Order: sequence, then C-alpha cells, then structure tokens
Amino acid sequence: MVAVVLGGGTGTRFGAARPKQLLTLDGRSLVEHCVAAFSAAPGIDEVLLVMGAAFVEEAAGLVAGLGGAGQGCAVIEGGVTRADSVRNAIGHLAARNDPAATGVLFHDAARPLVDQRVIADCVAALREHDAIGTAVPTPDTIVVVKDGVMHHVPPRESLMRCQTPQGFRLSVIALAHEMAASDPAFVPTDDCGVILRYLPDVPVHVVAGSERTMKVTYPADLAVAEILLRSEVIG
Repeated sequence: MVAVVLGGGTGTRFGAARPKQLLTLDGRSLVEHCVAAFSAAPGIDEVLLVMGAAFVEEAAGLVAGLGGAGQGCAVIEGGVTRADSVRNAIGHLAARNDPAATGVLFHDAARPLVDQRVIADCVAALREHDAIGTAVPTPDTIVVVKDGVMHHVPPRESLMRCQTPQGFRLSVIALAHEMAASDPAFVPTDDCGVILRYLPDVPVHVVAGSERTMKVTYPADLAVAEILLRSEVIG
C-alpha cells in the first residue's frame, strides 16, 4: 500500500514566490505534514513524494527520515500537469511492484491536515475495492450555470465535495491514465474522474472525508489551517 503525495504544482492562485506546498504551517512545510501523516499510518508500506523538477532536492532534504520504518521517503520529479505527475508516479511504482497486488493512495500536498482516521478508512476500503475516493456532503445548494444563467438545481442530498486521498489498485489506475493520455480533449483534475470517464464499469466507492482535510489554495486558507492545528493542541 503506497501513499503518493502530489506536490508538483506551482500554486499560482496562492500568489507566493514559492510553491505553496513548501510554505510553513506550524513550523513544517505542507509536504512534511502530508508525508509525516502517511508515514505514521500503520496501513501504509511506502510513501512517495512527487515534486516539480526545481524543488526535488529541497523537498528530499525536508522529508528525509520521515518515511515508513525510518527508511526515508523517495522523491521523484513531477510533470507539467497534475495528470503528468500522477503518470510519473504510476510508472515509478509499476517498475518496482506488481500492479495487480499494489494499492496506491494519491493525496494533494495542499491538504496538510489529513488525519489518521481518513487514511485508515481509505486503506481498508481499498483492500475491498479497486477504486475509492474521499468526499464530504455539501452544505450549500449547487446550481448548474450556463452563460451566466442558472439552469438546474441538482438535489443537494446527491452531491458531495471530493477530497483526497483517492485510492486505486495500481493496475486499474494505470490503465485508466493510459487511456486518458491518448485523449487530448480531456484534461483530468483528479483521478476518480479518470476512472469514471474511461473505466465506467469500475465502481468508485465513497469514503467519508473530513472538513479538516481542507485544501490550502489561498493565503487565508493557510491561516485557517493554523487555527485548526492550534485548536487541536489546546483541546
């Protein structure tokens, strides 16, 4: 069971001079928080970090010693897009493991507060299913909009907000991404979407996520994450 932390993005929406996943949260970079969480999880055998080419060496220094069983965390170079980074990770893992007997959890480095309950539930679900994704109910009404006009209001009880980790049997996600790579008209933003589009007969089972697994997208999100961490310490 391998956890892949995806930290190859540039974080342009955050507006910092450095990729947001290298910014500090409570004395640690976001990637360190993620790698440490998965390394501490009993069900995870290996942790792999994917970083942009210019930051591989720096990230390797940050996470040295954080990998499972004290073996460190491997760091590999990502690609131009998120999908490219995922495919680099798939290639790296497939060359070293039996794809049919390997589970992989993909997690965004921009979600540094992933907790042990979520990780354990994902690991357990992935032992039973070929594809799983974490999600939380949406508290808001969602509308379908076209050309600035509301067209449809889907029933809220059927809607959820996707998070990560998202988990797959390695052979399954490898096949789906192979098909996606040959379709230039589709630019995937997450991996459950790749399964749904190219392997529709593979059910993607839902694991309950957590509001704590928030995504750091803007500077204000980092401040919220700091508050959440401090509240846990106080509690």
